[in-house]
Amino acid sequence: MPGIAPLTNGVIARIMAGEEVDKPVLQILGTKKITGGEMERLRLLVSDGKYLNSYAMLATQLNHLHGSGKISENTIIQVDKYITSVVNKTETGRRVLIILELTVLNPGGEVGRKIGDPVSYTEVDAKAAAAKSAVPSPVKPTKPEIKPVNNNNNNTLNQTINSGLTHPISSLSPYQNKWVIKARVTFKSAIRTWSNAKGEGKLFSMDLMDESGEIRATAFKEQCDKYFDMIEVDHVYLISKCQLKPANKQFTTLKNDYEMTFTSETAVQLCDDESDGIPQITYDLKPIAELANIEPKSVVDTIGVCKEIGELQIFTSRTTNKEYKKRDITLVDKSNASVQLTIWGDEAVNFDGYVQPIVLLKGARIAEFNGGKTLSMGQSSVMKINPDITEGHQLRGWFDNEGVKDVAVSISARGAGVAGGNFNTEWISFFEARQKNLGQGDRPDYFQCKAVVHVVKTQNAFYKACPQPECNKKVVDENNGHYRCERCNAVFPNFKYRLLLNMCIGDWTSNRWVTCFSDVAEQLLNRSPQEIGEALEHNATEAEEIFSSLHFSSHIFKLRTKVEVYGDMHRNKVTVQSVAPINYKEYNKYLINNLKTLTGIDKV
Repeated sequence: MPGIAPLTNGVIARIMAGEEVDKPVLQILGTKKITGGEMERLRLLVSDGKYLNSYAMLATQLNHLHGSGKISENTIIQVDKYITSVVNKTETGRRVLIILELTVLNPGGEVGRKIGDPVSYTEVDAKAAAAKSAVPSPVKPTKPEIKPVNNNNNNTLNQTINSGLTHPISSLSPYQNKWVIKARVTFKSAIRTWSNAKGEGKLFSMDLMDESGEIRATAFKEQCDKYFDMIEVDHVYLISKCQLKPANKQFTTLKNDYEMTFTSETAVQLCDDESDGIPQITYDLKPIAELANIEPKSVVDTIGVCKEIGELQIFTSRTTNKEYKKRDITLVDKSNASVQLTIWGDEAVNFDGYVQPIVLLKGARIAEFNGGKTLSMGQSSVMKINPDITEGHQLRGWFDNEGVKDVAVSISARGAGVAGGNFNTEWISFFEARQKNLGQGDRPDYFQCKAVVHVVKTQNAFYKACPQPECNKKVVDENNGHYRCERCNAVFPNFKYRLLLNMCIGDWTSNRWVTCFSDVAEQLLNRSPQEIGEALEHNATEAEEIFSSLHFSSHIFKLRTKVEVYGDMHRNKVTVQSVAPINYKEYNKYLINNLKTLTGIDKV
């Protein structure tokens, strides 16, 4: 049949005998869904024109190909990457083919029929085919060199390793317990403790990765003591005899239906041959200046030099009465920007920032405060000091030669992203914001504009809040000279004023009512909340003067827009995230570039 790719005849026997064949061509004759987990698994019936094999599976990251109909019945594919796994170690054990990457050569509708007259493949056929193979492909060694550790279960693990069998993470299930995985540790948590009615204990978690996927593993109590010091991030281990159970998606974002728990029978060995088929940890490094444009609660990878280090802070939670330790440090990089990073626990205690090390972050969480962006280490975040990577060496050379004096912009400062002409957020007019339906999605939208203040409301422009520094909850007036905070569950003889300013601002296209919270309102009015609150309560004339001073003033506003529900009504609420005076030099550059784009001059 013209145009139909020829199948790699007889290749299934070679693959299932353990050979590594480069890009074999197979035909898919059928698919079957495997139920029992959150993520759908697909079992395939494949043919090479000579043999049929139903012991084949599609890696979960390729499920979309089946859903979109690209690998329907009779489709011819090229298998670009695969691994095999033996279900059990008996003489009749089955080797499963797991397809990791593929290319569709001919759609099923184009082929329209089964190629050849294939027969069902058996292990006996595999042994005969391997013996008769005239041009055998090089066999990839599957027996890794190992470094023994003090582990009572090494005999069981060694027997499995000596048989040359390791399982891909994607093939693990609670219905099979005779397996060994070879995986790289991409994350290890600190030891955490708990205490409840059932008792108390401690645990730590780790994320494991191989070519086929990832999985979370947790060690409790005795296993926590046994393995915590041994397990190191970025090292490869051979692991067996763990209990598998459905993953708790509340505590992990890994794409796996299952998670592992270490038991008294668990065996772990460090693998010296770390590079053999196990992917390295990869980083999607973002320059610090770009972090200003990323939404809060996102996780990012970045790298910087520790330029400044704060003091260790120790405080106790009012709700849990638990002690916490944290430290703030400042990172800088070649994007001419700096950001504040908060580290916690033992990392905060032991961090030596005075030697100005290179700090690599994976999965750091972005937060927004006072209009600026900060970073914090979450439960799944990884921090490496002076990593041996190209970006780290380049950053060290830059900082030692010129970086100390060149960093000018802090994205963690109040008004970061707009102050000083650092126009990182997208410029959008109010008319364009309505046209684009900003704020209508599941997540808020952010934009900035140059606008004039038209009207400022004095009604309900403040509220009385808890006087505690960390609490801004509105207090209840007891009408006896005392004020009660329900969040702190305490009564105080005083309170603090918090501003809640509503004003109408407009650009050249339209105007919008916006809300300013206390920090931004204080910056705009150039008065403390206490001064403004007392004026509003006791001196209406002074209050009017304070608020009227804002009228017809122009500023750069960074705005957050999101549709919120009030009763049965949907309203697009616009909040001022930060405000800054206009840097006319930078603003004129923006206008000139805009004109060039509109007139096409920049393309000449």
